[in-house]
Amino acid sequence: MPQQPNSDNKKQNPLLMKIVNSVFRYVLMILFVLVLFGVILWISGTDPIQSYKDIFEATLGSSYGFSEVIVGMTPILFTALAVAFPSKIILINVGGEGQMYMGAMFATWGALTFDTWPIWALLPLMFFLSILGGSLWALIPGYLKSRGLVNETITTLLLNSIAPILVAYAVFGFWHSPMDTNKTANFVDAARLPTFYGTRVELSFIIALVLLVIFWLFIRYTKWGLEMRAIGANPQAAKRNGIPVAKYYIVVMCIGGAIAGMAGMSQVSGYYGVLLSGFSRGLGFMGFLISWLAGGDPIGIFITSFIVGIIFTGGNLLQITQGIPFAVIYILLAFTLFVVLARPTFLKGNE
Repeated sequence: MPQQPNSDNKKQNPLLMKIVNSVFRYVLMILFVLVLFGVILWISGTDPIQSYKDIFEATLGSSYGFSEVIVGMTPILFTALAVAFPSKIILINVGGEGQMYMGAMFATWGALTFDTWPIWALLPLMFFLSILGGSLWALIPGYLKSRGLVNETITTLLLNSIAPILVAYAVFGFWHSPMDTNKTANFVDAARLPTFYGTRVELSFIIALVLLVIFWLFIRYTKWGLEMRAIGANPQAAKRNGIPVAKYYIVVMCIGGAIAGMAGMSQVSGYYGVLLSGFSRGLGFMGFLISWLAGGDPIGIFITSFIVGIIFTGGNLLQITQGIPFAVIYILLAFTLFVVLARPTFLKGNE
């Protein structure tokens, strides 16, 4: 009996302990990465201490730098979530890149066609169109998977090469600006996402955070989330118990595509204000890596996306201050991804 209070205390806040453990684990991982990369910088003749000082001053050391990190991580949050949601039923959505392009293309059509609409009508329409474009592009692999015809990994990967071609055709063919055939005309103000406090952080960042929370609540506390976890554990057993597995394949893939489509909306309506041919910079593939390395965990997705935002934002400055080629920054990114992939457990009993 004297041991009972301690046992109860250990069980009181399992969620809090999981969050603490997850954050602590990722912090230690990143410290290990910084040591490894510091050795690379030192061997190459660059002062690692000054390099890290420059990175943190350019990112976390000022409100502007911090806001640029947020800008850089926003589309990755969308594309990572677009992978994490289907992964709960063991669907491998490699098509975030193509789905993002289609979302951007559909949203751009709305921005160019209804450019006289007020902002309160035009932005919701563009979000709807981006969701429609991404979900329709994901419907193809979802339907083929549900029929047992083609593996979704293959179809989503192949569709990634088609979507940018369609976007390029639209831009070069009939949407291009009179001054530049590589992009559309600038969007009207009503088609631009609102920003906060004079920074480039815009509304899509808040939407991405809300979607992360909804994702966690949905999977953990809803009937559909329970059924998705059952499908992920054993699709055949779930089917025998009356769960419509084929329907879930279609619906969940479409939801993932819709989220990726919103990433396209955030780029054309927020970051660029135009549709550029080849605008992505591999954001869909980066989201795929982050989602799988984080194990589909919302906390892991947020932390890893934040770190990648710091790496890319700080890496741009190191090219100027330390003369480091940007290719070296990819070494730091690779170290980060490999260490996160290892996923060591520093606190036991909370996985």
